[in-house]
Amino acid sequence: MKHVYGWLLLTPAAILLIGFTHYPAVATLIDSFFSTGTAVRPSRFVGFGNYAALLEDPIFWQVLRNNLWFALGTIPTAIAIAMVMALWVNEKLPARALVRMAYFTPTVLPMIAVANLWLFFYTPQIGLFDRVGALFGQPSHNWLGDPHLVLPATMVMVVWKEAGFFMIFYLAALQSLPPELQEAARIDGGAGWYYFRRVTFPLLMPTTLFVLVNATINSFKLVDHLFILTKGGPDNASSLLLYYIYQVAFSFFDTAYASTLTVVLLAMLAGLAIVQFQLIEKRVHYR
Repeated sequence: MKHVYGWLLLTPAAILLIGFTHYPAVATLIDSFFSTGTAVRPSRFVGFGNYAALLEDPIFWQVLRNNLWFALGTIPTAIAIAMVMALWVNEKLPARALVRMAYFTPTVLPMIAVANLWLFFYTPQIGLFDRVGALFGQPSHNWLGDPHLVLPATMVMVVWKEAGFFMIFYLAALQSLPPELQEAARIDGGAGWYYFRRVTFPLLMPTTLFVLVNATINSFKLVDHLFILTKGGPDNASSLLLYYIYQVAFSFFDTAYASTLTVVLLAMLAGLAIVQFQLIEKRVHYR
């Protein structure tokens, strides 16, 4: 009877998990082996035809390259800034609560609101950056219209928003460290950078692994800001993989090819997570 009661408690969560996670994943995998059906021409089995078309799609390779650069630019930067901010606000500072709130505030803002805010910063001639630059005799820049500047510009915005979120995890981890370790290090003359490198940073590795996995997932699923800032332009210079999936599915109505792209994205994220766990798990010390 206890087993029945337990399964009854788990049933609502299991239904939601299967209905909104497992079933869509399996259906997407199956759809990737079929063509897109219409009212006149039903879908048919094409095997790996969609995957072959993906390998020959130049836009896919461009957005994949954009996404990899986006991940390489945002993940280590956001994590490093988050760790520095956590170390800073963990000290005894004047108005420490206000500083923590200021660092965390961008996190609670919706990405659409953040994109609109930074759109004001990046607007040529009347934007904040160009206004400040004009005071020093700098010419106007089309930050979001230049193929060489648009991706770094979006990276800066994302780092500004995400660093405060990751800071909270590092701050919680720092506050859980035994204070006796730092006191002993000070007595032995090993405080400062040596203490951080030898004691604090290794003990923060479980948090770093958690933050790294979440930052990697975020770098491949962020798409809201592109609707406001660039629409993937100019010439797909800022388009990311998830935004390309959205375009293929809801602008071009090619759901089969969008399913293929989604399967590739999920496989990439699973592979990256496995690599991260394999490489970093050896350095993680759980207390």
